[in-house]
Amino acid sequence: MSNYLKLVNFELGRFIKVYFILAGITIASQLIGTVLVANNYMKLFNEEIYTNGMTTEQFVETHGEFSLLHVQYSQLFDFPIIFAAATLIIYSFLIWYRDWLGKNTFIYRLLMLPTARINIYLAKASAIFLMVLGLVALQVILLNVESNILKWMVPANLRVDLGIMEFIGNAVGGFSVGLIIPTSFIEFLIHYGVGFMVVFILFTAILFERSYRFKGIAYGIGYAIIAFVVFFAPFVVEMILGKSYLYPIELFILEVLLWVVVTGVSIWVSNYLLNKKVTV
Repeated sequence: MSNYLKLVNFELGRFIKVYFILAGITIASQLIGTVLVANNYMKLFNEEIYTNGMTTEQFVETHGEFSLLHVQYSQLFDFPIIFAAATLIIYSFLIWYRDWLGKNTFIYRLLMLPTARINIYLAKASAIFLMVLGLVALQVILLNVESNILKWMVPANLRVDLGIMEFIGNAVGGFSVGLIIPTSFIEFLIHYGVGFMVVFILFTAILFERSYRFKGIAYGIGYAIIAFVVFFAPFVVEMILGKSYLYPIELFILEVLLWVVVTGVSIWVSNYLLNKKVTV
């Protein structure tokens, strides 16, 4: 366990500078976007009141009350979320391939460490998962900060104060915040459980390529397709038959079992490849 934790800490340390940059971009972009959106609303209010002679009640009736939901339409709100997600997806590939780059391949030193090779695999997956959760936690904090900024900039009679869960439940912007911050613990398990499974499948496909080179690309793609078909089979069958034969709770239990199967097989296959097939 100590070796695994050391490897997780090591993997996090290798990406920490880029990670802090992502966090900084997210903080700056969203806070600036919040201020700009609120400021534009207040400019419109002042113009309508002092130039066009509207009353406050008429303004609210015409333009609606301001809330945190208005912020989601700003590109400065969506951009850092999409950028961070794309960066972590790309890094899911780089976290393996960078170890093979250069004259003195670092993967050789990793594989020679006095620990089970599967710990390397699990540590890389855990590092990705922890970084995702870190950015999600940052987003929750930012939503609270942005909510307070709006209270400071927009008078109470012109705004509607939404809680974080209310905002997430009503968010309809270009990027679904509900996917990032689930509104319930069950949704959290579903979203991030599936995400973690996808990371395991991706890592296994990469190890196929590293083990068999050109043939491994086909093996990896084939494995990923089979894994996804197995996991989504109940939904595919229902779509083909046009009828649901399972109650929601039965479907949920079946998907949990398939998740265990797909994730377990991915880890087992990866362990086999790391010990028997991967070369440096």
